[in-house]
Formats: sequence, structure tokens, C-alpha cells
Amino acid sequence: PASSSDAPRRPAVAMAVSDLGWTTVQVQQEELLLSHTLPVGQTFRWVETTKAVSYTGVIGSRAYQLEQLEDGFRYRVVARCPSAKDEEDEEGEDGVEGEKGRELAELREYFQLQLNLSDFISHWSKCDERFKAVKEYYPGARLLRQDPVECLFSFICSSNNHISRIHGMVSTLCRLYGTELRAPASAPPRGEGETRLYKFPTLEQLSEAKEEDLRANGFGYRAKFVTGSVAALAGKPGGGAAWLHSLRGVPYKEASLALQTLPGIGPKVAACICLFSLDKYEAIPVDTHVWRVVVTHYRPDLQEKKSLTPRLMDVAQEALQETFGPHAGWAHNVLFLAELAELKKRLPEKLQTPTKRKQATPKKKKTSKMKTTEAADVKAETPIKKKKKGKKGGEMKQAAKKNLA
Repeated sequence: PASSSDAPRRPAVAMAVSDLGWTTVQVQQEELLLSHTLPVGQTFRWVETTKAVSYTGVIGSRAYQLEQLEDGFRYRVVARCPSAKDEEDEEGEDGVEGEKGRELAELREYFQLQLNLSDFISHWSKCDERFKAVKEYYPGARLLRQDPVECLFSFICSSNNHISRIHGMVSTLCRLYGTELRAPASAPPRGEGETRLYKFPTLEQLSEAKEEDLRANGFGYRAKFVTGSVAALAGKPGGGAAWLHSLRGVPYKEASLALQTLPGIGPKVAACICLFSLDKYEAIPVDTHVWRVVVTHYRPDLQEKKSLTPRLMDVAQEALQETFGPHAGWAHNVLFLAELAELKKRLPEKLQTPTKRKQATPKKKKTSKMKTTEAADVKAETPIKKKKKGKKGGEMKQAAKKNLA
């Protein structure tokens, strides 16, 4: 495993402003590919907007449109928080002054461009044959550094859920309780049918949410976890947002256990929050995809385990940490992409992790469904049959009484 002193080189990033409001950020696709970073379950604020590889989403108080290029990406701000006054021009990163410098600094932090992904990839390929085999199919898969409040409530919504539905829930939270972002004068015109964009609500804004209202908007049992966590965070010394940010400065295990004191947060959700917002690069969120990877490629001795308990989550996490070192969460991110249904198709069949569905035969599935249907039909008909039998039984008893008489 790599030691914590193996700091990767900083990737080369350059910026140029075009005449059409776009700003180009030059960074190799091996370092950042938007399609392997934004729509894959780390965040739920980005929407693919055109046939080109283009995404619109919100970071903090700004809504960005990002478009993939051969040698990087370009961006423009399409909306911003109306209450945020333009700051006075000051020197930004790389000597760029004013607002452009602040935008670039925000994007650099969000995509963690201070870390050189290529160095990590090279090291992990030497450590692990599985990683070496799949890495070429998923370049530029970076981890994001998100706001802890937004990340926490996004992943509370992720419980027993799929990506598109989580997107909907997070969008609903923003629409109901967040601040609408407005297009600046310099922004390109937006069509009437385009979706409105919102800043993620603060804890104060979320305190207005009521469980019954969230249930009415499709949150189900997660509604009580949202309102419960808002209430729990409100009681933290210094405020909930400050408390969450403070977890960036404590060890991973301590941060994870602290998060698990909040309603609706177990080991897997805590690991997601730690990895995607609290700088815990060793965190491994263990779901069914990751468990299948571990028992197939790293711990085949665990294949007979029937349920994924917290203890087994720890075992799976430790297996990947031992293989990939202190940035195991970044390596897991690449392995995870190879398990997603749409992206898995890129792998040759021999490299695809087998699933239970492949092992099951269609006949068995149909038979079980038929049996279930037949059983339901029998149950539905049972009262009728009983009534018929009861009726016949009553007639026989009366006939017997007459004969005796």
C-alpha cells in the first residue's frame, strides 16, 4: 500500500477566457472526464443538458454549465444566488483577478484538481491485477469534494433507492426550501422550458420541512430521517454546519461514528459522506456492488455469506484498504464504475463481475412468479370454497336429522 507521504504531483491546469462567455480549463481526460465523475452516484445535482457531453448543476451559490473538451472542459455561470453581492475584485488563483478567479478556485476545490489522479492510477495498477485490467475503460473518474450539509441529506435520500429517484428527491428539497438562483446579466439566455435552479437549502431553511409534507412529496420513510437529522444538527454546539465541517479534522472512524448518531445514517451512508465531503479518502461505501467486487476478486472466502452485516462491511472495507492504501476510496471509485449497469457494458465479458441474475435461469423466475400468482389465486378463492363446503355440510346434516326422525 502507498504511504501517506506518497503525495501525487499536481496536475497541470490552465485557463483561458473566450469571447462567448465560456472559460476553458485545460486538464487531461486521464485526470478528469465529466461523464465518469458527475452522473455516477457521488452527487445528484447535475443534469446532462445536450447531446454533447454537457452538464448543468449547482456548486454552492453558482449554477454552472460544463462541457467536455478533448483537452479539458469549458464552463460558464448560468445563474447565481441573488443575495450574494459581487465581491470586490481581488487576485484569484493562478493570478486571475476577480470573479473568474473565484469561479476557478471553486471548481478546483470541487474536482480536487490539486491531486494528480494519474499518479494514483499508476501505483494502484502495480498493486492489483483487477484494477490494472479495468482502469483503461474508466479514465478521469475523480472524487468530488462536496459541501457536507448537501452531501449528508443527499445520501439520507439514497437509502434503498436508485440514482434517478435520488436526483428527484434532492431536486425537491432544493425547490421547496432552497433559494432560487438567478441568471446574471452576462449569462446566455435560457429557454422558458428550462428547469429552475436552486441553491441547496441551509439547515435553517430545512428546519421548515415537516415530515408529512416530505411524505406527500414522495420521500416515504426517509422523511422522518430528514427532519430528525435537521433537529439533531440544530442542537450541535456552534451549529450543525460548523459541526459537520469540523469532522474534516478528525480520523475517519471517529467521523463515521459521529455521523451514525444522526437519524437515518448507518455505516454505508456515513462512508459516503466521509468520502465525498469530509476528506476521508480511505472510506469505502460498501453496497451490493462493492460487496460483489470484494467477494469475487479480493475475498472469495466470503462468498457463502448470506447477508451484508456491518461487520462484513468492515471486512470488505479493510480488504480494499489493504490493497490500495490511504486513498483506497479513490481506487474503489474506479472499480465501482465497472459495476454500474450502463458502464459495465464497456468491459469485455471475461472482465465483468458475474451477477446472481446471470446465474439464475429464466424458467425458474417464471415458475416462481407463476407459483406466487397461483398461490394468490388459491387464497382469493379459498373463502368461496369454504362457503360452498359449509353449505353442502349443512344440507347433509339436515338430511340426516330427517332420516333419524
